[in-house]
Amino acid sequence: MICRLRLEAFSGKADDRGLHIQGKTHDIAAMAHADTPLHANTPCSPQDVDAFLNEAETLVARRGLKMTRIRRKVLRLLLESPEPAKAYDLLDNLDGEGSAKPPTIYRALDFLQETGLAHKIESLNAYVACGHASHNHSAVFLICNSCNAAEELHATSTNKALRAETEAAGFTMTRAVIEVRGTCRDCAA
Repeated sequence: MICRLRLEAFSGKADDRGLHIQGKTHDIAAMAHADTPLHANTPCSPQDVDAFLNEAETLVARRGLKMTRIRRKVLRLLLESPEPAKAYDLLDNLDGEGSAKPPTIYRALDFLQETGLAHKIESLNAYVACGHASHNHSAVFLICNSCNAAEELHATSTNKALRAETEAAGFTMTRAVIEVRGTCRDCAA
């Protein structure tokens, strides 16, 4: 099961920066110094799937790329999945897409990762949709050892620090996935 904050209403819009989901998000530094407990997860998977798919298609087209039928279907499956999805599970659910083969799924997943519409959780070898396509960010996942829930943390300060450290080392970072293992708030309760 994926932990996620329910949106009262999807308020995403496509603009020059890409998709943007309005609302406050939190980062690790802010949470570490907060006097009141904050919910760490952010609305990475929009609740209005059809609206988000249309916004994603607009974003992709603006970048001169094409959201093919297969890519759109894979993104829909990720958005609708209650947990991180494995490539072969996605392949099994590509109804009406003919004889799709594993390379088809992996190409679609690569495309969605490159455009910022999905992330791969390496230790689970699974994928999740991301509604933060408005900016290039590294994914920080909190993975519960008890229930295997995974949630994305919008860790702005951590991402900035990681980028600065890699640049100082003379390394050009294209993307990073940070996985933090522990106990989620539901299992800790």
